[in-house]
Order: sequence, then structure tokens, then C-alpha cells
Amino acid sequence: MLEKIKATASFIKEKINDNPEIGIILGTGLGGLVKEIEIIQSIPYSEIPNFPVSTVDGHAGRLIYGKLGDKKVLAMQGRFHFYEGYSMKEVTFPVRVLKYVGIKNLFVSNASGGLNPGWQVGEIVLITDHINFFPEHPLRGKNENELGPRFPDMSKCYDERLRNKAKLIALQHNISVKEGVYVGVSGPTFETPAEYKMFRLLGADIVGMSTVPEVIVARHMDLKVFGISIVTDSGVPGEIVEISHEEVQEVAMKAEPKMTLIMKELVKSI
Repeated sequence: MLEKIKATASFIKEKINDNPEIGIILGTGLGGLVKEIEIIQSIPYSEIPNFPVSTVDGHAGRLIYGKLGDKKVLAMQGRFHFYEGYSMKEVTFPVRVLKYVGIKNLFVSNASGGLNPGWQVGEIVLITDHINFFPEHPLRGKNENELGPRFPDMSKCYDERLRNKAKLIALQHNISVKEGVYVGVSGPTFETPAEYKMFRLLGADIVGMSTVPEVIVARHMDLKVFGISIVTDSGVPGEIVEISHEEVQEVAMKAEPKMTLIMKELVKSI
């Protein structure tokens, strides 16, 4: 795996001829941030050696190198999910590669189901912590010491300093944000009412099918992580309605300009 990571990172480095410090993973319906990036290079995932290919509608499937404000960034427009049939090592492989290209900060975004009864659909949530409910762990198997320790600490997955900066940016632009715990599940089914209730009892505010594996691997390699989510449907008892992937994308796109503004200003502040 280490050889594959290094080979893929070398390919990307040759293409971009730079060492950007910020990596961004854009989730369902959240690709609009790309419009704010001054694109220098765009590489389809299908052209990147050893890279999986995104199979989900709303995930464009390309790696973008460019400038956001005055900062150089590498943005994944589309991510990989466990439910697509990939192993956890494949799902998290791009994060490993981004680290070897040179990033020090990883920004992750997603769409989620709301569990907190005090919140509305369309809320923007800064992730403070997560619960891993995936059936396979991304660090399972032999540990590569060059990548990180065998037993990495997970007490501070999401960087408090970055989150505080995001809160200040939101306040300055009169954007309402919440802070909460994300529970990651395998999908691809949306949750049953009983599952929503269980996750709320466990202490989660939002639920989704991504992010957690990527964050675990990022922290294994000592990357600073900022996580942000848009609540696209409600799992609160009495508010649960039938939901489709298209509706999730639609809600995400409506709230996206606010999230984009926060991300853009946060990148500038680093």
C-alpha cells in the first residue's frame, strides 16, 4: 500500500508541480466550492494511478488543484464510500495520497440526516466529534509505522482552533451554525425511525454515510481536520418523511453558498 500511495502522490506532484497545504473533500451536492477555486489543473480520477472511481450521482470524480483566495488547495470533487463496494483502505486511499502530496490540513464536508430535535433541515453543522458505526475499520490490518502509530489517539479528531475560526467567520457574515456529533454508518439505505432514535440516544446530532473513515486516517497521519455538514433531511420523530438522494442533493445545494463562504474564508485564514 505504501508503494502505491507514494507512486500516486508522485504522479500528482508531477502534474501540479507544487505542495499545497490544504486538502478539501467535497460531499453530496457540495461541489459548488469548485466555482470559487481558480483552477490551475483538473485531473479525472480515472486518470490517477491506483485511484478508485466515484460511482455516485452528485460526485463529479475529479481532483482539482488551484487557488482559493491566495491559498493553494487540492480539492476532491467527489469522494468514495464503503457502500459502493470499496474496502476501507480504498475509501481512505486518497487521504493518504493527499498527505504525501504535502497537505497539512484536511477539510471534509458532507450531507447528513438531522437527529437533534432543536435543529431544522438546511442547518449548517460544524462537526465536533464522531461515532464510528462502520462494520470495517480503516486501520484494520498490519500497521505501517511510516504512516502513523498502531494505536492513534482520537480524543481530538476535529481541530478546535479551525472550528473556532469558522464560528467567527459565520458570526461576521450573519450565518447561523450549529456544533454537533456525527455518526458514520455504512448505508446505502437511509435510516429507519428506530435507527434514528438509537443514534440520538447514543449522543449523535447528525448521521451520514461518509467522513468518519477519512477523518480516522487523517488523524492517524497527524493531519488537522475541519468537518462541516449540511442537514438535508430529518430523522426526528414526527418529522420523518420518505427521502430520496435527489432531494438530499437539492437541499444541500440550497444551503451550499453559506457553507462555501465559510470554507473559503477559513482557507484564507490559515
